[in-house]
Amino acid sequence: MMVPEANSPVEWQIFDAPIDYERAVAAMERRVAAIRAGLAPECVWLLEHPPLYTAGTSARPDDLLVPDRFPVYRTGRGGQFTYHGPGQRVAYVMLDLKRRGGDLRRYIADLEGWLIATLARFGVTAEIRPDRVGVWVVHEDGREEKIAAIGVRVRRWVSYHGIALNVAPNLDHFTGIVPCGIREHGVTSLAALGIAVGMAEVDAALRASFAEQFACDLVDVAEKDASML
Repeated sequence: MMVPEANSPVEWQIFDAPIDYERAVAAMERRVAAIRAGLAPECVWLLEHPPLYTAGTSARPDDLLVPDRFPVYRTGRGGQFTYHGPGQRVAYVMLDLKRRGGDLRRYIADLEGWLIATLARFGVTAEIRPDRVGVWVVHEDGREEKIAAIGVRVRRWVSYHGIALNVAPNLDHFTGIVPCGIREHGVTSLAALGIAVGMAEVDAALRASFAEQFACDLVDVAEKDASML
């Protein structure tokens, strides 16, 4: 667990309406610079995007199976192709990792632990695999499906991008790509597992688990308007 040198609160902000991807990335860039300069606190933004595909720094062109289905954005985060859309909770996490020990592997492990603890609150047992990125659910017949993706970038020890948890997205939208370059395993969601929960319930679980996993206090930012970005 990454413990900060001083337990200053992390801002926690939820946006109601789907937010344009390029706008969100530009806002993250500005916030990362402000955190690095000591002008803004660390923060977590929870939001949804309109349907789109993103290509990480390791994305292979052949893994974009239907190029014209949704907009495709090249991004500086690690990883390969992934999908974002309504019904998926995206969390952009901007933390000063140097103040938290300067351990990138520990940070990724904490993101994984955060997702696993959140899913456990809904009775879902999730696991990680050393040869695959993300968080996985194992079915009784042995099938493994990804329920959450992780893709991060770090600039001068400040993190951004983050995680995407499938709550109730249209899973058919994933068929336009090879998610994270993994062909032999599928994707799932809380809804597909028969767990009918609203986004507000998921957000509450994410909040409680984040505070525990990252050993920090959270302060809610009241504004929920995308114009804040």
